[in-house]
Amino acid sequence: MNMQTLLSLQNIGLTFKAGHRLFSKTKSSLLQEISLDLYSGETLGIVGRNGAGKSTLLKVLAGIYQPTQGHIKSSVSSISLLNLQLGFDENLNAYDNIILSGMLVGHSKSEMKQSSEEIIAFSELGEAANRPIRSYSTGMKARLGFSISTISRADVTLLDEVLSVGDGHFMDKAEASMRKMIKSRQTVVFVSHDLAKVRELCDRVCWLEAGRIRAIGESSLIMDEYEQDIHQI
Repeated sequence: MNMQTLLSLQNIGLTFKAGHRLFSKTKSSLLQEISLDLYSGETLGIVGRNGAGKSTLLKVLAGIYQPTQGHIKSSVSSISLLNLQLGFDENLNAYDNIILSGMLVGHSKSEMKQSSEEIIAFSELGEAANRPIRSYSTGMKARLGFSISTISRADVTLLDEVLSVGDGHFMDKAEASMRKMIKSRQTVVFVSHDLAKVRELCDRVCWLEAGRIRAIGESSLIMDEYEQDIHQI
């Protein structure tokens, strides 16, 4: 079966200057020689130890970071990244942030206004939706962010550790929503330390190590290798 390639990363590298000194020549490589294709309708898992480059890779896919080496071929019009470290406009309420977030991935203002009540209902924010985001807890922001990404669908959805925040009720709700997303053949890239979830939900897995791809392939095969590696003393 031929699969449509939505994103193709070719020899991607990302290097920053190390430290804060203006004239420092020391550089730090966060990603090196990353080449991979993302196919329409698949769920691609990204695993690796802390600092391996997982969140950095998602930010490159989302266009937040521009690679300093290589190039990306894209056939998509909208990519949505849900990362709990990426904030909303703290001075606006949930309704305004819903509109802004949706417009950033290509939806119109009117479309987001029409979806706003459904998003607020899913997030279970209630009256808090009228308050500025700065008054929200981390869990409340996570619920709002996940709800926006679930109801306001982009061509590609990038999820960074989103099933591990919130109370048990909302975690179950978020997982059920993600399963529905996968079943509908939405294209998803999923970063998580929950290895059982990665193994179960993902079609393929990319294993990052020190900013490079160590292995990429069918989910169960890569996860067998990865789990064996991390359990070695």
